[in-house]
Amino acid sequence: MNRISNRIYDEMAVGDNASLTRTVTLHDIAMFAATSGDINPSHMDAEFAAGERFGHVIVHGMWTASLISALLGTELPGPGTIYLGQELRFKRPVSPGDIVTAVVTVREKRDGKGIVIFDCVCSDAEGRTLLTGTAEVIAPTVKYDLDRVQVPDVQINRHRLFSTGIKRAMALPPLRTAVVHPCSERAISAVIEAYAERLFDPTLIGPRHRIESAAEAAGVSLSGIEIVDVPHSHAAAMSAVEMAARGRVGAIMKGSLHTDELLSAVLAKDSGLLTDRWLSHAFVFDVPAYEKLLIITDAAINIAPTLEQKRDIAQNAIDLARLLGVKVPKVAVLAAVETVNPRMVSTLDAAALTAMGARGQIKHGQVDGPLAFDNAIDMGAVREKGIVSEVAGQADILLAPNLEAGNIAAKQLMYFAKADSAGLVLGARVPIILTSRSDSVRTRLASIALARIVAYGNAVMAGA
Repeated sequence: MNRISNRIYDEMAVGDNASLTRTVTLHDIAMFAATSGDINPSHMDAEFAAGERFGHVIVHGMWTASLISALLGTELPGPGTIYLGQELRFKRPVSPGDIVTAVVTVREKRDGKGIVIFDCVCSDAEGRTLLTGTAEVIAPTVKYDLDRVQVPDVQINRHRLFSTGIKRAMALPPLRTAVVHPCSERAISAVIEAYAERLFDPTLIGPRHRIESAAEAAGVSLSGIEIVDVPHSHAAAMSAVEMAARGRVGAIMKGSLHTDELLSAVLAKDSGLLTDRWLSHAFVFDVPAYEKLLIITDAAINIAPTLEQKRDIAQNAIDLARLLGVKVPKVAVLAAVETVNPRMVSTLDAAALTAMGARGQIKHGQVDGPLAFDNAIDMGAVREKGIVSEVAGQADILLAPNLEAGNIAAKQLMYFAKADSAGLVLGARVPIILTSRSDSVRTRLASIALARIVAYGNAVMAGA
């Protein structure tokens, strides 16, 4: 496996063949698009592809054809081969998760010229033909036995959430937002950058001297921004909630205070912000290896939600996904396994939520569970386990069984998968931008843009 060799012209005979098998992934699609420049939305945009002939993202035809090139250049004939021509016929579309096998077979040798003609076929795991064709090459005349060159590790970052989300938000009216206790350099920097981009119109609430000190340390100006001077973070939270209840602001943003302190003010019975919906937090992720935006909920508020609370958590996330343009969001209810086990409450809740979705108790989405994480987001895993589901392998929303599971999954996407993220608290009368004190300015900007989309969308729906 660490060596690569070839077959010279004289060593080949008609009927000789070589093959390779690959499972195509979304990363393969993104890599091919990045190198070729082919960003046809049929391959890159799940929402666009859903309305096209095949109903989902399909793989570039030339990616499949590239397997033929890989075989000719590395296996048969191998190093030293010169490509002269290729004819191709595409028979079936290839989807993410498909297992593709490419085979090249010597059809003809042309003595004196060193030319070899190959029959080329690509097929899927069920043996269905995906591609046929012929290739013409000049075979090598010198034997090689070389160290195999290692393929470089490459990470694709699409930044759909950051770029597309901010672009959509910019088309909406400015959102008046109460920023609670922005007394750190990172918090105030995000506020000023978002204000400069006209993403929102902030009112800063907290001790004036601490806000001004943070701005000075960050090297930013507070010119033109309203500051409500209150003595401490608790007073700032109470003031922000009061302003939102009176309609003076359309959103609340957490600054450098603890989450519990802000939410305690929101959850007070007389806050004026509570609705008949349970509050929940949703992370929206742009994961490089996933074809569309992914929502994980709840990873920040509800520690061990009941079945009734999970229903609201699911509905909050569905409503958010719809505001982001997903027509019928797919909700995967996560558990450790994909079968119902009476000893695992998470699987019982998942089965109940699935039934609630089917009966209209959860509206405007498709709900299925229990599903393990791999079965929720990977079509290859779904096929391997024989799962029949309209949600499995293509979830828009992952509903976690508890806060710990959701938080661990979310943090893994942030730090290992290098996913862009945004976070909001949903279910109150106004969106609440609940970022972590360690979040980057980029994450804070994306969250502000998301809040602007949600606030405007909720206003439109309320007036409908």
